[in-house]
Amino acid sequence: MKLGILSRNRHCYSTRRLREAAEQRGHKVRVLDTLKFAIDLEQGEPDLYYHQKQLSHYDAVLPRIGASITYFGTAVVRQFEQMDVFCGNSSAGIANSRDKLRSLQILSKHHIGIPETTFVRDKKDVLPAIERVGGAPVIIKLLEGTQGVGVILADSVKVAEAIIETLQSARQSVLVQKFVAESKGRDVRAFVVGDRVVAAMRRVAQGQEFRSNVHRGGRTEVVELDDDYKATAVRAAQIMGLRVAGVDMLESNSGPQIMEVNSSPGLEGIETCTQLDIAGAVIDYIAAQVDFPEIDLRQRLTVSSGYGVTEIHIPEGSDYVGKTVQESGLREKDINALTLYRGTTVIPNPRADRELEAGDRLLCFGKLERMRAMVPERTRRRRRPKVKDLPPQDDQSHEDKE
Repeated sequence: MKLGILSRNRHCYSTRRLREAAEQRGHKVRVLDTLKFAIDLEQGEPDLYYHQKQLSHYDAVLPRIGASITYFGTAVVRQFEQMDVFCGNSSAGIANSRDKLRSLQILSKHHIGIPETTFVRDKKDVLPAIERVGGAPVIIKLLEGTQGVGVILADSVKVAEAIIETLQSARQSVLVQKFVAESKGRDVRAFVVGDRVVAAMRRVAQGQEFRSNVHRGGRTEVVELDDDYKATAVRAAQIMGLRVAGVDMLESNSGPQIMEVNSSPGLEGIETCTQLDIAGAVIDYIAAQVDFPEIDLRQRLTVSSGYGVTEIHIPEGSDYVGKTVQESGLREKDINALTLYRGTTVIPNPRADRELEAGDRLLCFGKLERMRAMVPERTRRRRRPKVKDLPPQDDQSHEDKE
């Protein structure tokens, strides 16, 4: 395998370890400075130039895209994708994970634990937003930040209000997040490769510091995650569209809560803590994908005229509730059930005798016209009220103020 590692610093621990692991396994590997590429666009022939020369063929690339070059870095990864080069992480996955608001918006749709979070722009919305996440103390986060930078603990509503107002006046967008008291000063980092957690560690803050990041002096310890935490970490990475990820979770009384999904997780802290060859696990996974690549069903199968992939919901009262996959008649309608989602459980290739339940979701491939006919009339999802109803406000629109 010929592998390119996209990194601005060939001497940093993570890049060096990945290169060593690839070379030890007999692969050809080169570290490529992400900012030295030129992206050429031509009908039917996407291409890349590196140091003013046409880039030679690569079997795979592993992006290590820093936050400061997200836009150009994801454009380079996207170009590799258009050239049918396997990418350790997709351009969309990197972009999704880099923005804290976007990543939480994506995760919130799924049955996966996240801290209650709110995002506001209008000063009048700040106090109600703090109340909705449980009141002070609260965590205030900048939308883009790494290694604990831009994460502030506000002990009181007055302090939170002042911090938010100051940051907004400096044109900084912030999230207000529920403070999970039982996890104060510690979190779990799970390192996900493909569909499994290859290593995990607990990070514990020292002294009065509430941030547990290693770069903030946090202490690390090996942790054996239970199946719930492992499944949550893997699902979070997959939902974000990442194959290699560091998933940070809080250990709350209600189970794992996702704080962040990192598309370029560092190796030094977790390899030192666990004494595991995590770089080797990443390289082995990429090599296996090059030999036997997975297919993105949404992009590849929809090219057949009239066929596609969609998700069919089985609501309460549906005729399909209580029937098996075989009895549902899906196969007779030229529809194949690829995966069954039941709560937080994922059942791939469900058996013909698997009985369907209310709330199930079926990922199916088949005739789009027939699948559309199965979708019930859309009903507005009832929302759970968080605070007592407020009196109606004047609904007159106002011009935006810059």
